Amino acid sequence: MLQIRIHGRGGQGVVTAAEMLSLAAFEQGRHAQAFPSFGSERTGAPVVAFCRIDDQEIRLREPIMAPDVLIVQDPTLLHQVDVFQGLKPNGYVLINTRRSFDELGLADISQRFRHERLVTVPATDIALRLLGRPLPNAVLLGGFAALSGLITLEAVEHAIRHKFKGKVAEANVAGAHEAYAYVQNEIKELAHA
Repeated sequence: MLQIRIHGRGGQGVVTAAEMLSLAAFEQGRHAQAFPSFGSERTGAPVVAFCRIDDQEIRLREPIMAPDVLIVQDPTLLHQVDVFQGLKPNGYVLINTRRSFDELGLADISQRFRHERLVTVPATDIALRLLGRPLPNAVLLGGFAALSGLITLEAVEHAIRHKFKGKVAEANVAGAHEAYAYVQNEIKELAHA
C-alpha cells in the first residue's frame, strides 16, 4: 500500500490535492482513499491530508504516520512542523519551492534519504502564472507523477478535469504538465550529480 501525506496551509487546496490524487489512482484501476486532518480550520493554519493507494480494498482509516510520500505545499511549514516524521527510508519528497534542499536548511534530510527522490518544484510560481492564483495543488500532482512514476500524468489530467471545469481545469492541467516536465529535468540533473 502506498501512503501519501500532504502538508500545507488552509486555503491552499491540500484536501483537494488528496482527493484528486485518489481520483487519479482510481482512474488507473486501483483502490484509493483520501481524507483530511484539521486542527484549527482557518485560512493559513497548518493542514494535513492523507491518501492511500493499493491494488486491493483499503480498510485502514487512521492518519498516516509512516508515509511513503510527502508532498509539502507550503515550505514555511518545514521548520514549524516535523513534516518528515515517520517518512520511510525509500520515501519520496516533493516540496513546493524554487530553493534546493540545502538552501532550505534540509541538508540532513538530503543525507538521510535517497537524493533522487527528494525534489523541489516551483508550483506556486507556475500556478500564479497560469491560474492567476497561488493554488499549487494540481501543479504538484503533475510533479508527483514525474517523481514517483506511481500515477500517470494522464490520470492526473482526468482527476483535474473531474474536479474543475473550463478554463480553471485547463490552466491546472497545463500547470501539471509543466511541473511534470520540470521534475523530470530535476531528476535527470540529480542522476548526473
